[in-house]
Amino acid sequence: MSGPVSTGMTAVVPCFNEADNVEHAYREIVTELGGHDLEVLFVDDGSSDGTLETVRALARTDPRVQYLSFTRNFGFEAAFSAGYRYASRPWILHIDADVQFPVAEAHKLVAAAESGQDAVFGVRETRHDPLVRRVGARFYHFVARRVLGIEIPPGATTFRLVRAELARAIVDLRLGTPYFLATVPRLTNRYSTVPVAHRARERGGSKLHFRWLVGHAMGLFFGFSKRMATAASLLALFAAAVAGLGAAGAAAGLLRTDVVATVVLGVLLAVLGVLAVAVRYLVAVGAGQARPALFYVRESTMPVDPADRLMTERIGEGVRS
Repeated sequence: MSGPVSTGMTAVVPCFNEADNVEHAYREIVTELGGHDLEVLFVDDGSSDGTLETVRALARTDPRVQYLSFTRNFGFEAAFSAGYRYASRPWILHIDADVQFPVAEAHKLVAAAESGQDAVFGVRETRHDPLVRRVGARFYHFVARRVLGIEIPPGATTFRLVRAELARAIVDLRLGTPYFLATVPRLTNRYSTVPVAHRARERGGSKLHFRWLVGHAMGLFFGFSKRMATAASLLALFAAAVAGLGAAGAAAGLLRTDVVATVVLGVLLAVLGVLAVAVRYLVAVGAGQARPALFYVRESTMPVDPADRLMTERIGEGVRS
């Protein structure tokens, strides 16, 4: 299969309240990648600032710019999933609107993809984020890979180059607990990582807050590994055995009342731990049931599947939804 140099790529740029960054991202993308067959697809995730207005202006002046605008904020996963679904080129380059990964680093991803990879992920050489983010990322990668045995490209980030066919296949799975990095290895073994530069955010603040990061990590842990469920089951069996021995000992008069009380308390704590794990797995199962679409598009510069469109709204000449 041909690589991105000969077949072209779509730069997918998810945006949520990134009015200060959109034009900077666009200029950097077209400067560095304008020599390729390039499409720049902005996905406005229900922004409440001037993000959409800026994107509209770019689309009016540059035919390479396309956009999708949601009916509300659906979240990061929905934003890039929509971009992956509607990208028109055979390769997708994911670039966040804050361009903390310099677009020039994409050439490293392109070179690796040309060797026959289906997906290439950038790995930060030096991470320029707050200490909490850096420590948290290391912790969850360690837990995911070493403790829970989840296969994810080590150190992989959202700065990635992926075959559009693969990206769309993952989006169309509609997983209850979607996690792109962990799904790629389930579909292909032709993926790799390359070290890339990273810089501090220059404009605006991060939209990925602590609560979202924790929830995202829990989705990975419980959605892609059964080890905690297995551990909880073994703990429940152990607690049941201890309770049985305690009851037998008490009935035979071999254990004092205070010892029996201690055994009961220990069993209760074990049961509560098992219950906590079981409830979290039920949440993961429930997420896989019938639910609304991952996103709904209000406005776009391209035809959109009716299933992804909640309503039709025309804004500006030449813009259709």
